[in-house]
Amino acid sequence: MTNKIKSVMLSAVLMLSGCNYLYVREDALQSRMSYHFDAPAKIWEETLPLGNGRIGLMPDGGVNSENYVLNEITMWSGSRQNTDNPDALKSLPRIRELLFEGRNDEAQQLMYESFVCGGEGSRQGYRKPYGSYQILGNLRFNYLYENGGDTAIRNYRRELSLEEAIATVSFRRGKTTYRREAFTSFSSDVAVIRLTANAGSTLSFYVGMDRPERYAIAADRGDLRMYGRMYEGDAWDSRRREVVDETAYLVDEGKGVRYGARVRILLPDGGQFGVAGDTTLMVEDASEAILLVGMATDYFGQDVDRRLDSLLAAAERKGYETLRQEHIDAYRSLYNRVHIDLGHAYEKESLPINRRLELFNRDRNDPSLLALYFQFGRYLLISSTRPGLLPPNLQGLWCNTVRTPWNGDYHMNINVQMNLWPAEVCNLTELHLPLIEWTRQQVPSGRRTARVFYNARGWVTHILGNVWEFTAPGEHPSWGATNTSAAWMCAHLYNHYLYTQDEAYLAGVYPVMRDAALFFVDMLVEDPRSRYLVTAPASSPENAYIMSGGQKVSVSAGSTMDNQILRELFGNVIEAAGILGIDEDFAVLLAGKRSRLMPTTIGADGRIMEWLEPFREAEPHHRHVSHLYGLHPANEISVERTPKLAEAARRTLEARGDESTGWSMAWKVNFQARLHDGEHAWKLLGDLLTPCVQNGVEYSKGGGTYPNLFCAHPPFQIDGNFGSCAGIAEMLIQSQNGYIEFLPALPAAWRTGRFDGMRVQGGGEVAAQWSGGRLQRVALKALSGGLFRIRVPSDSENLSVKINGRPASCSVKSGILEATLAAGDEMILDI
Repeated sequence: MTNKIKSVMLSAVLMLSGCNYLYVREDALQSRMSYHFDAPAKIWEETLPLGNGRIGLMPDGGVNSENYVLNEITMWSGSRQNTDNPDALKSLPRIRELLFEGRNDEAQQLMYESFVCGGEGSRQGYRKPYGSYQILGNLRFNYLYENGGDTAIRNYRRELSLEEAIATVSFRRGKTTYRREAFTSFSSDVAVIRLTANAGSTLSFYVGMDRPERYAIAADRGDLRMYGRMYEGDAWDSRRREVVDETAYLVDEGKGVRYGARVRILLPDGGQFGVAGDTTLMVEDASEAILLVGMATDYFGQDVDRRLDSLLAAAERKGYETLRQEHIDAYRSLYNRVHIDLGHAYEKESLPINRRLELFNRDRNDPSLLALYFQFGRYLLISSTRPGLLPPNLQGLWCNTVRTPWNGDYHMNINVQMNLWPAEVCNLTELHLPLIEWTRQQVPSGRRTARVFYNARGWVTHILGNVWEFTAPGEHPSWGATNTSAAWMCAHLYNHYLYTQDEAYLAGVYPVMRDAALFFVDMLVEDPRSRYLVTAPASSPENAYIMSGGQKVSVSAGSTMDNQILRELFGNVIEAAGILGIDEDFAVLLAGKRSRLMPTTIGADGRIMEWLEPFREAEPHHRHVSHLYGLHPANEISVERTPKLAEAARRTLEARGDESTGWSMAWKVNFQARLHDGEHAWKLLGDLLTPCVQNGVEYSKGGGTYPNLFCAHPPFQIDGNFGSCAGIAEMLIQSQNGYIEFLPALPAAWRTGRFDGMRVQGGGEVAAQWSGGRLQRVALKALSGGLFRIRVPSDSENLSVKINGRPASCSVKSGILEATLAAGDEMILDI
């Protein structure tokens, strides 16, 4: 079948059909949403990430020996701690005086001496109470093959299917084809590994577990067990190993998180078990082996042993095919909500992913690679969080060390927020809930921090977050002084409402939002020089400026980002209070405070000022572009409503430059999409997909992409994957301005395509089809009733509207079509 015939057939099936308005999937005609390698992984960033929101696997696909990295989302060291610092409040008036006198360097020095968290802070958190997200362990295989004969390895293929959330390895050695299949079950909550050999009883291997520290191993009766307790921060024990009985734990004293992992081997078609040295299992002369891997901690109060017993017993009662199919069905209930087609370069789609990335770096004519990358972002979010658990951290769910970079924590000056940018628009709304619940959990600690450090009501948190409610300023004021993180987190609380229109939910989160605003009612102070209210002390995250005397300083009296975040927070609280019919006096108070914040200001150079004074930047190309928060993720700056600010934002980005860390380039994709510059957004996506590893060696010091599509800061940070996924969505659909806009930043590289299942504010689900860069058909399903507004192209002379399959008449004013729909109504626009 030729590509031309495929295209004709694809067009023929673009009809309204149930929820998938335009996109009836013809699997034979679609690119597979998967990627593969033709060799085992040489580095961790070439392994394949599997996860079900709680547990994770990363197999390297080795032929003679193979390692599966094991992860569990609550595998945290550390413990709750007292971070009070009474000296902070005593020094606060003097810090403000120095800032208002223009002696910012002295203010910063005083902050280093007094306005920091009590205790040890976050450095080397894995050995301190702050804690660190850590690897659970390694599951190691050593495979035994028959000696003699043909030992060459042929037809090696290692693949990750995004459509099934399954990783496979297959190869031929001699006359035998070996196949391995692994998944982390979305239905049974265990990891499942199936090993097969097609030439009789030729499958033999040893299997063991370990981790870098604090573990014990036992093996018997087909089960392999590893147990231990995480370091809580009061003392340090060096690596220790010993055999334990069924219920014993290593380092049983203390309050650190207990963990356990258990492997159970099943041999459906014969073979023999054995135990090697009490810590390793052996299988001989089998044709098939199924390994069930349970992982658990007591972070949420569960008994680890009982949890593992229950998980493995339930999984063992099911056959492999049942486990596999139930997993696929549960996973697809999330993944299959969105489909996307941006075009094809079919000859490139069959290449191993590392070579495909290298080729894309020279020839960017591979639109389906961007569709794959988009769906990979959705896959990672589905795989790294679930309701009732923790949000994805700096590395999502996956790490391979006890010293995870930046502790694998929750950085709140963009990183954890970026992790959830795709949640609503990419139709994974329930996966926003773990971050929302985590935000709620910070409130009690944040109230104490507000009182102790600022003598303020409400709650506050700063840049650092972990699973132990750390809300104090960081140990270095140059980056730890940022105090608008709670306000930013509350934007996610309100954004979830904007997409779901769930007023009961809004009533539940309103107190969290209100108390975040209340903190700034007390904390904002008047700058006597300008008469504006300012956050003091403040910073523009992680950036610095040069004072007139040449001093490099980060602390300031207010910042542009702070003001943009506060205008958004105050506006959201005011709007929420109106919806709920409560708190009228408080809304009036917030409106008054908001009016006294310095507006986003254009400097003499035509760019948006980063600080409230015209300071010279210490790093003109800094990775953070915090003063454009109002462009994205907020919507204070708009091409339509504030064209002068939009042009100033464009100049700001030109001066900042494109090249940066991975997550920073992902943010810039979203910026350019909001500026309706699809070509620049597409160029940034190409830059982001620049390979940073070749032949197993990392050679790039800048941002880019690892062979397994993990985003490189470097090192790996998952926020770039999520930010770029959201950026692709922003290029195709936007709804932040009170109306739905299709294809606001479509690049020429995606001249023909379609998508369905995206979500928009106001409670709608949408689809679109376009050809030759021109929108042809769009569809909207109202998930909640109300007024929907859609921007239609200016050349839509023959616009046709159908609601629930019947022709309908809708008003169009100034290019905006308006329609009032009931929940469940479906509307089609032929353009």
